[in-house]
Amino acid sequence: MTLTRRGRLLLLGAVGFVLLVIYLPLMVVVVSSLNADQTFGWPPSSLTLHWWKVAAASQGARHAIATSVAVGLVATAVALVLGTLASFALVRHRFFGRDGISLLIVLPIALPGIVTGLALNSAFTTVMGVGLSLWTVAIAHATFCIVVVFNNVSARLRQIGGNVEEASLDLGASRWTTFRLVTLPLLRTVLLAGALLAFALSFDEIVVTTFTAGNGVETLPIWIFSNLFRPNQTPVINVIGTVLIVVSFVPIYFSQKLVGTSGGRL
Repeated sequence: MTLTRRGRLLLLGAVGFVLLVIYLPLMVVVVSSLNADQTFGWPPSSLTLHWWKVAAASQGARHAIATSVAVGLVATAVALVLGTLASFALVRHRFFGRDGISLLIVLPIALPGIVTGLALNSAFTTVMGVGLSLWTVAIAHATFCIVVVFNNVSARLRQIGGNVEEASLDLGASRWTTFRLVTLPLLRTVLLAGALLAFALSFDEIVVTTFTAGNGVETLPIWIFSNLFRPNQTPVINVIGTVLIVVSFVPIYFSQKLVGTSGGRL
């Protein structure tokens, strides 16, 4: 479809407006992290790196970051294993109820976080009788992190088909050898992309975490929310928010690059 010059300008203007609405608040947070005014005055009277030093020295922030990283790594590892296994089961095999199972796997990421958190809280504390801890948070995060791994791996498996694997088996290789030397290299980039996306999802999750975290378990988003209304913590929160923006952007950027550069190559 060919657009007129006026149509192109209107389309570019609409895209620019959407990007402005999305990213202007983020830029405000970034600039505020350099604001020398502790009362969060706007526009900033002057810029400073003082609050970055204060944030780096914050014991609570460091502990919260370490907790979020630990939860994210565990959730990502679980999601990689279960998401990949589910992808092979549903893409490589045909059986009754396959579409229904696929829907059930994808459903957690579509459900409101408060519903997922409430359901998991009841499952852990009432049904299973398990105390809430760091592990319950990691398992809870894995329920929706599985989806991004499952979607990435399923798409790649459909793309490569089964001919390459069948050829390897016909040449005498075992199923394990075929998986290790043929299938896994073809899935390597999408697995890494799925892991990056899963970690990013886990790292900034707050709603499900609130319902599944035990006493003393404080991830970075929960720490930010707890300190949000403390005036003396506002500059530090702006710094942590800027770090979160970067941490969220980097894995998503590289996952897109990985999928994009390998999408057409077997």
